[in-house]
Amino acid sequence: MVEIVNIADRLCLSDNFFEICNIYRVLTLETLAKKDYISEEILNIRYSDIDFDKKLKMFSLLNFFQDIASDNAEKYGFGYSYIYPKNLMWVLLKYRIEFKEYPTDIQSLRLITEPRGCNKLFAYRNFELYNDKKLLAQASSMWALVDLRNMNMANAENILSDIPTMGKFNPAENDLKYDKIPPITQTDFEEEFKVRYNDIDVNMHANNSNYIIWGLETIPCEFRKKYTLKNVDMVYKKEIKYNEKLISGVQILENNTTLHRLKNASTNDDLCLIKCEWA
Repeated sequence: MVEIVNIADRLCLSDNFFEICNIYRVLTLETLAKKDYISEEILNIRYSDIDFDKKLKMFSLLNFFQDIASDNAEKYGFGYSYIYPKNLMWVLLKYRIEFKEYPTDIQSLRLITEPRGCNKLFAYRNFELYNDKKLLAQASSMWALVDLRNMNMANAENILSDIPTMGKFNPAENDLKYDKIPPITQTDFEEEFKVRYNDIDVNMHANNSNYIIWGLETIPCEFRKKYTLKNVDMVYKKEIKYNEKLISGVQILENNTTLHRLKNASTNDDLCLIKCEWA
């Protein structure tokens, strides 16, 4: 979920934080008439970001996506300092990630993100991951604004209509197509998890990057050693909060595809559905 990460906003941490940030936002938007809204960042890959086989952890990758998305949203006027005073929060709904080559044994990566605009309730964002100039992965994502007063989705297109960086969404060639996630017909492996304090974010629910940990953790280690992720689809259904329990189940298909269902242990409600294709 979108967090305060822009350096200029950190300088505004005072009693008039939101007032000062709004002035900064207005002045910034006045210079954005026909500007490129893409953000780029060089990522230094730390020891904690890789697994035993020197592959980049999916948890780290999703955190990188979230951080650069937060930076970009704050920079271009639709981040936390703009939406929170309006009793709104950003929530992630979908990911489609395609790996051309899985990041392995790499010390630095180049990550690019672009806001793709809004269509009624939904906002869209793309990512590209490079090793120098070599494209390793592409991702598309779908987001929504949620009203904190009633937890209903708000019309993002209307709310952000005065922001030039989030115009009308128009499909492009580099927008990935979200694959349908079929239901699990049998559960091959299953584990229960409890939401820890470290799992929650500024919106007081489990951060979206935790779901990939809970999902992949149910896959036997032997499978993970043998295969590498090729494509990932994620659909976020409902939130889960601190101290609540969830059950993560996986079905391993014959074509090296894994289907994951994460559900609330108390209500049985679906929290997140994941489809992974391995090679």
